[in-house]
Amino acid sequence: MARPTTIPVVLGVLLLAGCAREAPAPAPRTSVDIHLPVDTRIVEAVVPRNATLDGLLRQHDLPVELVNAAVVSVRSVFDPRHLRADHPYRLVTSVDGLLREFEYQIDADRFLRVFRPDGAQPAVLEAEVLPYQKETEVVVIRGRIDSDHPSLIAAMTEAGEEISLAIGLAELFGGQIDFQSDLQTGDTFDVLFEKTSRDGQFAGYGAILGARFDNAGREYQAYRWVNPVTKKAGFYDQEGRSLKRRLLKSPLKFDWRISSGFSRRRLHPVHRIYRAHLGVDYAAPAGSAVVAVADGVVVSAGWAGGGGRQIRLRHAGGMETYYLHLSSFAKGIRRGARVQQGQLIGRVGRTGTATGPHLDYRLRRNGVFVDPRREHARQPPGEPIPAIQLADYREARDGVLRQLSTILLAEAPGPVPADTPDAVKVAEPAADTSR
Repeated sequence: MARPTTIPVVLGVLLLAGCAREAPAPAPRTSVDIHLPVDTRIVEAVVPRNATLDGLLRQHDLPVELVNAAVVSVRSVFDPRHLRADHPYRLVTSVDGLLREFEYQIDADRFLRVFRPDGAQPAVLEAEVLPYQKETEVVVIRGRIDSDHPSLIAAMTEAGEEISLAIGLAELFGGQIDFQSDLQTGDTFDVLFEKTSRDGQFAGYGAILGARFDNAGREYQAYRWVNPVTKKAGFYDQEGRSLKRRLLKSPLKFDWRISSGFSRRRLHPVHRIYRAHLGVDYAAPAGSAVVAVADGVVVSAGWAGGGGRQIRLRHAGGMETYYLHLSSFAKGIRRGARVQQGQLIGRVGRTGTATGPHLDYRLRRNGVFVDPRREHARQPPGEPIPAIQLADYREARDGVLRQLSTILLAEAPGPVPADTPDAVKVAEPAADTSR
């Protein structure tokens, strides 16, 4: 009885074995890295000196016809001759050497983009100039002049901001404060301003909206206001008087000292004889920016013997200003050119008869040279806002005051209330823990 039951089992085993040979069991899966070919090549760099758009693209081995197509497309939206050294660019090419995209930073606000539209032939390229997407926030900071930070730039840097904001603040109060000689230990300033970022990184400053500067116990205030009729922005004090004075207090912004004042009888440092010195000498590093102290017209810009390279400006009301010993003139400064107050006109040098780099600044009124510092100090207040617009101005001023006051709340114990009107971000100088 054993045989009938054994045979089917053996046959079943043989059948299973046959099936196994016809369809082998899959091998165990193992994990391996699969390397797919990269279909693009990305280059991020900065434009080298003396580069052209044509040469820049050719150096990345792009076909000549693609380079030509790219340059032609760019000319419709941007002048390739304005390509600037050290500006960043990004180039994306395919593995077969075709251009997919090219981006170039024109300035802090715009970039150039060259691309091939979807479905187009490789040599069909388009170009466009696009704005950067930015975020803007309104920020309040406080700074202090002290022995460790005796200049506006140092105090602004300690407050966590850039030099350009210090320059903007100096320009704002340039008719009231001499930021090289008037600052004293204990001076403080509050500034309300717009700050922009791109991709989370600092991208520049917008407008200063308001500021206070306490200098030697005297408080100066500034509020930005846009005239609803002319649409022009200006800065005014608490009473609505323009901060713009006829003359800036100095033709230099920073890094200078008065090495010689106005005098009718001074021992000349080179000729060693006594004679009049009809200006003020500002010792400053060579190359320092020299600006026009008032709106005017260039009378002359050239060589003036012992005065070296000199610029002479004519202003309203019988005023003329002179800027001597310059190393160079700014672009466009020539006879007949119009300049605005605060505009760059030249650079400090030591041309002509000079013992070192400095600016000899002179002021002539109705044909007679006068002491520039005295003339600047006796300037009257700026033009007031018309009475019919004062209510509009005061409303804008009070809004800025409420925002500036948040820094005072931040200094008080406890958190700033969340419902503070017009609350803004408050930035304070970091505590010094190095001592």
